[in-house]
Amino acid sequence: MDWLSNYAPEEAQGMTFGEAGPVPAQGHIAQQIFWYTAFTADMTDPAVAVTDDEGNPLWRMAPSPTGPYWEEGMKVGYQDVGAWTFFDSTPEDRRTAAWLFGQFTVSKTVSLEKLMHGLTPIRESDIFSEQMTEMAPKLGGLVEFYRSPNESNWTPTGTNVPDYPRMAPLWWQNLAPVMSGEVTPQEGLDKLAADLDSTMNRLARANVFDSYAPVLNEERDPQYWLDQEGAPKAKLDNEMPQGTTVPYDEMMEAWMEAGSRQ
Repeated sequence: MDWLSNYAPEEAQGMTFGEAGPVPAQGHIAQQIFWYTAFTADMTDPAVAVTDDEGNPLWRMAPSPTGPYWEEGMKVGYQDVGAWTFFDSTPEDRRTAAWLFGQFTVSKTVSLEKLMHGLTPIRESDIFSEQMTEMAPKLGGLVEFYRSPNESNWTPTGTNVPDYPRMAPLWWQNLAPVMSGEVTPQEGLDKLAADLDSTMNRLARANVFDSYAPVLNEERDPQYWLDQEGAPKAKLDNEMPQGTTVPYDEMMEAWMEAGSRQ
């Protein structure tokens, strides 16, 4: 909330995710703290404000910064990872056709072509292709990121939530009062957690899953969890220590010293 109020353009508070994505290419902001590779294509058009006359980027991608709760060995962020879902209820002939189409979309030639236009990689061979080596100077660090073994510090998102259509709306239902100032961020997040737990409890009781149904721990005093090894961590006295800015070239040099995944 502090970031949104103090550093984002005023109109950002009313933007949807889709509306916010293209904004960095307009040249009005200094930094985008959340980045999907799908945003990159908009940033490479020679006609936009963030490229020079030859289409070279005037921007750079940088690894996510770490905060005061981060420790060596922890992950740094996450990557959305897509997957195909085939329903048992779909007639077999249509499910078979979908399976064949799925294989087509991730085949080497299609996958590489998709990466060259959409900049969302699927295959490792795509990232290490000659085509991406040629495109790399125009992509502000994207290719270097995926070629480095440090890329593994950004975890896949993991398995899908138990019931996305029921659970996703809870986020905005509970965050909207925070945005308007009706409740504090802590109150909003506590209510969100309670609503998510309640939904998963109902799903478990309904016995609608053949496998991997939600299983919740019994509710305990927060101190019990804080006493366990690892996360969660107790609140620090100082959550805003003085930050350190690393020169971009120096940071990328250290990044590339990790070598290559190939």
